Amino acid sequence: MKLTESIRNINKIPELRQRILYTLLLLFVYRMGSHITIPGVDASAIASATNTHSNDLFGLFDLFVGGAFARASIFSLGIMPYISASIIIQLLGAVTPYVQKLQKEGEEGRQKINQYTRYGTVLLAFLQAWGVSVNLSSPASFGKVVVPEPGIFFTITAIVILTASTVFIMWLGELITERGIGNGISLIIMIGILAGFPQSLVAEIQSVSFGSKNWIVELVIMALMALIVAAVVLLTVATRRIPVQHAKRVVGRKVYGGGTQYIPMKVNTAGVMPIIFAQSIMFLPSTFLSFFPESEVMQQVASAFAYDSWWYALIFGLMIVFFTYFYTAIAFNPKEVADTMRRQGGFIPGVRPGKSTEEFIDNILTRITLPGAIALALIAVLPTFLTKFGNVTPGFAQFFGGTSLLIIVSVGLDTLQQVESHLMMRHYDGFMKTAKARGRR
Repeated sequence: MKLTESIRNINKIPELRQRILYTLLLLFVYRMGSHITIPGVDASAIASATNTHSNDLFGLFDLFVGGAFARASIFSLGIMPYISASIIIQLLGAVTPYVQKLQKEGEEGRQKINQYTRYGTVLLAFLQAWGVSVNLSSPASFGKVVVPEPGIFFTITAIVILTASTVFIMWLGELITERGIGNGISLIIMIGILAGFPQSLVAEIQSVSFGSKNWIVELVIMALMALIVAAVVLLTVATRRIPVQHAKRVVGRKVYGGGTQYIPMKVNTAGVMPIIFAQSIMFLPSTFLSFFPESEVMQQVASAFAYDSWWYALIFGLMIVFFTYFYTAIAFNPKEVADTMRRQGGFIPGVRPGKSTEEFIDNILTRITLPGAIALALIAVLPTFLTKFGNVTPGFAQFFGGTSLLIIVSVGLDTLQQVESHLMMRHYDGFMKTAKARGRR
């Protein structure tokens, strides 16, 4: 089989084998740390707590850190402060001239941006660690006392440990990127999400074995989920290629340029960010309800935005479409692309360089973003419909739609591409035998 042959080829390359083992080792260290409870917290009380914030903003946060937040572990913050700092820096790049200047300065500018991102990570980790310590010290957060001796000493200890742990996880991600396989930060998030899959799968199988669900219906749901995964893969890799020609230049006796290249414009340029933004806003009512459980107004608002309601699905989908256009406008700048093409002597056939090229690219970007945004909204609300109409457990449904599936697919494809590039450099076939791959060989 093709997969078995590729695995054997991986084992034949010592450098690639070492990189994969190194990555697995660091990911194992991360998962071990997510099960170590913060000093001063009663681990048994946390394990038996009834309120785990499953349907609020804290539940979304806990999803990305692999359940470490619900367990009150030393890795409760995970890599999320770094992700938040990176998003803030990226948004500042769209409105701040200084950050825009750094983005155009090449390697030196990237190093400066990385430095600011690390500073922002420490600051956000400190603030979030303080919030976690306050949340743990409050009996109302978990329905019982989980910190037997709250006070200033526990607060300082929790803040120092959580902040240092976030910096440690950031360091692990950079080590994986440098010496391992794939983007270390993305792999850490993906492993955190996949950590809950075995437990959710077992719960789904038990519901069938106990007779609460029909096994034929379950097979239909599994087939539907397989189609959903295939559709997400297509959405992730789908691109619209714009041909770009370069004028020939004669330097001495050599002729440069004259070839045709392509600008690959992704149908889903924004990635998973629109879902994260929209989900964070949609979870605000239930999050405020956890702070004010006795408020009748908050109870009514939270019920109107219940996870399994039609109103939730409609507003959630519309917000995803809006944030898709918003984030695409930040991530892809047609004016910058047109200016770069003009400086390099490139042009789109039939389109004048400059303003016309910018408008042409912007029109294509607007047209391909609409179907991408609609598909993204449908994928995001699928877990809600599977839970409501398919009688699928919420923990299992989240792996076949929404944020979880998009992150798993995108990170998995990126990691496979990096493994395949190592195989191709040493004249081995990759995981996918394409005409392009055979041509390289």
